[in-house]
Amino acid sequence: MSLTVERIDHVVLNCRDVEAVADWYVRVLGMRREVFSGGRIALRFGDQKLNLRPTGAPDWPTAAIDAPGSVDLCFITTSSPADVDEHLRGVGVPVSEGPVPKTGALGSMTSYYCRDPEGNLVEIASYPAAQPG
Repeated sequence: MSLTVERIDHVVLNCRDVEAVADWYVRVLGMRREVFSGGRIALRFGDQKLNLRPTGAPDWPTAAIDAPGSVDLCFITTSSPADVDEHLRGVGVPVSEGPVPKTGALGSMTSYYCRDPEGNLVEIASYPAAQPG
């Protein structure tokens, strides 16, 4: 029997400051904050979520190195690249790179890069709008 992976359900971010990280993702990317299982914080978007794990949290398994700021994340938006740029600048988030052409899971896309409060690299990308045809 073989195993086939369907999708990513959630990603866990190790955080020094869970509240600052939660506030950033809500303010910058419009995620919805949710409290679950014993007061843990999650950020929902679409059918996925980010779980925010305080660094050193007991009874919450993590990777071999419990280090904040060590993840690269890519989020897809239906907004245009110009709208992404305008939004990031409007909420005061410095763009470290972009717009730049990149290749995502579905092909060519345009990306902007910034960092969350823990230093994680956040890529916000958009695929070209479908051409009528």
